[in-house]
Amino acid sequence: MFFVLSKPFTFLLLPFTWVTIIMLGYFFTKKENIKKILLIISAVIYLLFTNTALLNAFAKVWDVPSVQIAPEKEYSCAILLGGYTGIAEDGNACFNVSADRFFQTLQLYRQGMVEHILLTGGNGSLLKNNFNEANWAKEQLLKSEIPAQAILIDSNSRNTFENAEFSKKILDSVKLQPPYVLVTSAFHMRRASWIFKKLGINVIPFATTDIVEKRGNDAFTDLLPNIHTMNTWPFYIKEVIGLYVYKLEARRIFGK
Repeated sequence: MFFVLSKPFTFLLLPFTWVTIIMLGYFFTKKENIKKILLIISAVIYLLFTNTALLNAFAKVWDVPSVQIAPEKEYSCAILLGGYTGIAEDGNACFNVSADRFFQTLQLYRQGMVEHILLTGGNGSLLKNNFNEANWAKEQLLKSEIPAQAILIDSNSRNTFENAEFSKKILDSVKLQPPYVLVTSAFHMRRASWIFKKLGINVIPFATTDIVEKRGNDAFTDLLPNIHTMNTWPFYIKEVIGLYVYKLEARRIFGK
């Protein structure tokens, strides 16, 4: 139920959706004082969520930096979280903007820093289709000459909580020793690492795919409205809400 409800809820996380709903209220209400209030609220939301400097400042606080991995040490497994693929217009699978997760994990293996790669993530779409991300990713690893015995796969999980839950079962069954290297995008790492650790999985964060520049000194242009910035905020809004929803759920399940 949680998985099903989370999908349409994502639409409501878009600042553009907020502005659209407020402006619909503006056009349909006949009271001038309410019109003014709605117009002001809409303008404030627009200015805040198109401000790149504000997004950069938030990302600096929210994103979890990678822990330095000792080059001389070999870890038993890198856990690669899904979300780095999509379906192209021709109907074939392809990498998306988070593909750095996959290639960084591939590099970790090639550099001898991890012995195994655990691909976790099946099909997270509400619309039924035959695409399975982990299975497809395994094919790409095999094409990249990664031996089959080095690849572990969870092709059933649909969200981050299930990623952790199913990964734990697999890692326990093959008796690989922790800590494990957890690979996901920087904006997703705070929520992901919290869930894995909550389930008793000892992970080292290896963050990839910084989606904001996080410059030290904000340029003047960062203060100007930027529609791309408004389209980036939903990644963080989803993570913030998702983290606290999981914390509430964990309190219900674990009592703390």
